[in-house]
Amino acid sequence: MAGYVEVTKAEALKDGEKGTFTVGGKEILIARVGGKFFAVSNRCPHLKARMDTGKLDGTILTCPKHGSQFDLTDGHVVRWTNFPAAISKVTRLVRPPRGLDTYPVKVDVNKVMVEV
Repeated sequence: MAGYVEVTKAEALKDGEKGTFTVGGKEILIARVGGKFFAVSNRCPHLKARMDTGKLDGTILTCPKHGSQFDLTDGHVVRWTNFPAAISKVTRLVRPPRGLDTYPVKVDVNKVMVEV
């Protein structure tokens, strides 16, 4: 699949809301923050938890399963798990920190479009 695909209307998501859409066979989370739209993979790179059930605080999305936090602006890891220090060290060896996949987003008139 090449190019941008319409996934929703801009008014469908209020500021601070997120939604999940399937685009090109991929499960994409779209969030609206400060009037901007961000698109990331809906699965946590650690244990594949559904990120749409996680907490959104500004552009920071927290995994509901283990508390890892990611910045929607570029997908980078803000915090890798909320496990105690010793367990966190082992976890990092087994599953090193990895950011969320991000996708380009543009708004054309009222259409929120994602490139996958």
